[in-house]
Amino acid sequence: MTISNNKLLKAFALSGIVISSVSVAWADGLYEAISQGKVSTDFRLRFENVSQNNALKDASAITFRTRLGYSSAALQGWSFTVEMEDNRIVLGQGDFTVGPTGYNLGQYSVIADPEFTELDQGFIQYKNNAFTVKVGRQVIALNGQRFVGHVGWRQDRQTFDALTTIYKPTKKLSAQYSYVTQRNRIFGEAADIDAKDHLFSLSYTTSIGKLGVYSYLLEVDSPQSNALDTYGISLMGKKAMNDVTWLYHAEFASQSTDAGVNSFEANYMLAELGTQYNDVTVKLGYEILGSDKGNYGFSTPLATLHKFNGWSDQFLSTPTQGLKDLYVSGSSSGLGGNWLAVVHKFTADDSSELVDDLGTEVNLQYTTTFADNFSAGIKYAMYKGDGGRVDADKVWLWLGTKF
Repeated sequence: MTISNNKLLKAFALSGIVISSVSVAWADGLYEAISQGKVSTDFRLRFENVSQNNALKDASAITFRTRLGYSSAALQGWSFTVEMEDNRIVLGQGDFTVGPTGYNLGQYSVIADPEFTELDQGFIQYKNNAFTVKVGRQVIALNGQRFVGHVGWRQDRQTFDALTTIYKPTKKLSAQYSYVTQRNRIFGEAADIDAKDHLFSLSYTTSIGKLGVYSYLLEVDSPQSNALDTYGISLMGKKAMNDVTWLYHAEFASQSTDAGVNSFEANYMLAELGTQYNDVTVKLGYEILGSDKGNYGFSTPLATLHKFNGWSDQFLSTPTQGLKDLYVSGSSSGLGGNWLAVVHKFTADDSSELVDDLGTEVNLQYTTTFADNFSAGIKYAMYKGDGGRVDADKVWLWLGTKF
């Protein structure tokens, strides 16, 4: 069968009309998605002072962090986000050390807020009712950030270059997987790490609380073996009884390293019980980052570490003897804001005659919000060292706004 030239011309013309119509419709949709996007701003001015009982000079810093972002509206489920972040020393208050950047190396105590300007987030996302895919630089925060977090306390928060998939078929069930190719740490670009990390988290809400299982398979992109594999399970929930609500959290994880002859294994355990009455909450907890016979301590390199084991950041790296943290916290509201107090008692998991008691710490914080978009706070940490560790006092004052 032959087709006349006339019919071919009509077919090509019709195809051109269809393609043009689709292109115009797509262009209109793209313009609408961009024009209806959202601009976000986040500013934080902070003073920090660090005093330690060692040879380093006391540190002080006043820094101003700016975060500017834009997120498009969705077009057939697709959207994108771009976010820039910048931190500057103000009023000449830069008497502190940031080791990875070489800033004032060896002179002052550490305040991990270097000056920098960088891409904080930049990703493309597809999302429908149950499924989300995100590709690019992004924030990843899992399970309370004990193992994977954004370290949002620091001026340069931690992000990841990653592919993330999230599946939520029901309100009770959620699964998330991320493959990370770069860890963008809190020191500008001075200490970013190429990686081959697999992060998997599954949670299911039961009648007694949220049950979670996870596996975090971490590996720095290096010729040497350095795998750090963690598998865990957790249960977190609450139960109302008359006027009192009881809070509970239990967790266990097992960790192994693959570094040739220096491979180790260690366990993690957490038991926390709390009670809430009106606006007063009290919690008692016991956390163990285990040791492998005093040669290795359970490691959480992607965690928001400042959130755990005391705000003075004495245990950003777990001692080889491991760490036991017995703590009690109390929080309430009053004087137009929120109060929080935490007391820690630290000991070694694998104690010896030389290392057993690792000190105590007291943490105090008051935060408030005002004028709709503004927040402010004051925070204090006092660490009293034992086992060869030095005393440390840290104070923070901050003012922030976002819209």
